[in-house]
Amino acid sequence: MNFLTTYKRPIPTVYNTVLQELIVQQHLIRYKKSYQYDPVFALGFVTVYDQLMEGYPSEEDRDAIFKAYIEALKEDPQQYRHYVYRVDAQKLEEWARTQNANTLVDFSSRDGEIENIFKDIAQRAGTKDGFCYSRLFAVGLFRLLELANVTDPTILEKLCAALNVNKKSVDRDLDVYRNLLSKLVQAKELLKEYVEREKKKRGERESQKANETVTKCLGDYQYAGR
Repeated sequence: MNFLTTYKRPIPTVYNTVLQELIVQQHLIRYKKSYQYDPVFALGFVTVYDQLMEGYPSEEDRDAIFKAYIEALKEDPQQYRHYVYRVDAQKLEEWARTQNANTLVDFSSRDGEIENIFKDIAQRAGTKDGFCYSRLFAVGLFRLLELANVTDPTILEKLCAALNVNKKSVDRDLDVYRNLLSKLVQAKELLKEYVEREKKKRGERESQKANETVTKCLGDYQYAGR
């Protein structure tokens, strides 16, 4: 309700359906007792959102929807990603691009802002009810590997072990994420074909209407000439 009250413009069904499901899921995560915001979770959400809204007709509306979505959960959109300042998801992306397979996994032996975030996650995940795992967190981990150009599947297993996160849960949720992306691509293709068909039909109707107008004008002209 918070989201719908804040963003009142219509959203095409192919985007709106998934957005509504996503915000319900994230709401349930957000209000768990064990929930604590972390940049990996934020990176996962930003990744999913950007994939979902890719090709949205208006960039301005896309940003407005993002802002309304996060604020509906009573969190800070600027904390999630770049609007005015350098913030968490962007910082994490920049950090990941400078890493490799070894440094990603070996965060516990180094000091730094991001490394300390990972240490905190590992510590909380190693205690009972100290960490709220979610599908968005799994997507965040996967995105880190992508940004670091790490393709070795064993590295994800090592990273999960270092973070005290269940690898089977991550694998399961990444499969769901990949299936979602595949369905989104198909849905967007169908939407694109529909829009193109409608444009073509509208063009044909306008052309026919113009021809009819010209024909009528010619007829009236010929009649007046008589």
